[in-house]
Formats: sequence, C-alpha cells, structure tokens
Amino acid sequence: MHRRGIRSFPSLALLLAAVVMHPSAARAQINVSVHGIHMDPSGKDAKNFSAPAFGGGLRVRFPVPKVGNLVAGSAGIEIVTLHSETHEFRDTQTGLRVQQETNQDYFRLYLGPEIGPRGTGFFRPHVGAHLAFVNYGISTDVVIPDDTDRENEIRQSLRSEHRPTFGYDLTAATDLNFGRWFIETGTLFSKSFNVPQQLGDGAVTIHPGYVQIYVGIGANLQY
Repeated sequence: MHRRGIRSFPSLALLLAAVVMHPSAARAQINVSVHGIHMDPSGKDAKNFSAPAFGGGLRVRFPVPKVGNLVAGSAGIEIVTLHSETHEFRDTQTGLRVQQETNQDYFRLYLGPEIGPRGTGFFRPHVGAHLAFVNYGISTDVVIPDDTDRENEIRQSLRSEHRPTFGYDLTAATDLNFGRWFIETGTLFSKSFNVPQQLGDGAVTIHPGYVQIYVGIGANLQY
C-alpha cells in the first residue's frame, strides 16, 4: 500500500506538531520474518490428491498510514512440496486396478491486511485475510501395479506442467516481541480455485483447501 499525500498545509502542520510532541510516532516499523510450514490437506478435494507436507516462507508486514499501530499490510511468499499421493481406480467389470500417482509443488504469493497491535508490547496477536496467486507444479503418472513384483508394474507419465490460479487465506497468529526481534506462530486456512487435476478423459476440476501451522523468527526494522 502507498502512503497518502498530504493535501493541505494545515494537515502538514498538525503532523509536524504531533512529531514534536511524540517523537516515537514518526518511527514506522516493518516486520520481516522467515517461517517453517507444516501443511495439511483440508476436505476431500485436497486429500484425494495430496498429503501432509512441509515448506517455508518469507513474510513482510508494513504500516498503513494513520492506523499503523493497529492495521498493517502483509505480503509474502511460500513454497511447499506436497508429498506424493496415490489414488486408486478399479474397473467394475474387469476388476483391473489402476493407480494415479500425483506429485505437486505449491507456490503462493499473497497480499492483504492484518489487524492487531504492532507496538512495543511483548504479546502481539493478529488476524488477517489475504488474496493470493498460487502456482501448482503438477506431475501425474498412471500405474498398473503388479502385486507380486513391483518392478513389473506398467507406468505411464500422463502429464507434467504448471497451473496458475488464485485463492485466499484466513490467518490467526501471534508473535512474542523481544525488541529488535520476535518469535511468531500461527495457523491459516488457504483455499485455491480452479486447479485442474489431470485424469485424462473426463478430467475433473478440484478446489483444494489446506490448513497450515507455521513457526517463524523475525526482525523489527525501524525507519
């Protein structure tokens, strides 16, 4: 978010008076943190094609003019490797068993507001909501397994590609402030839309949701 320009001389004079009376008010704070992430699939759409996974992220929180001590802008990136998941299909007439093995890499870039105290206190809880650009790197193999000898399985690579989409998240977190640095922990629910799942003919569209738990360490930067 950009700072608003001062439109008139009286407002400028008022701002300067406030700075003189309260010098600390002129110092804005940016919080930068690095997170470790544990992510679980939420709902049938996500659980069918992914498994609990780990990743990391970087987040920056920056002040909003006039409400910087309570409302902040938040932006960040995160990368999670969604573990391989196998989904089984069986022909009802022949009994032939076919497995779909899916691997996904999950990249998310997000931006939105967070509400909560950002002063010098030790305990700083906050909640937020972000809009996100999400990219799925999806590779899908179709396998006809051999239960007696796995080396005799028939495997075909169905598709490997990147799929961009959009989504949102809802976040609840807190940090413990130690002055120049802080420890942060929180949880969020992330939802994505219109992610195609490669199933060949009759492909379906899934709308995956994930629950994250993250822990991070960060720095309070004054300017």
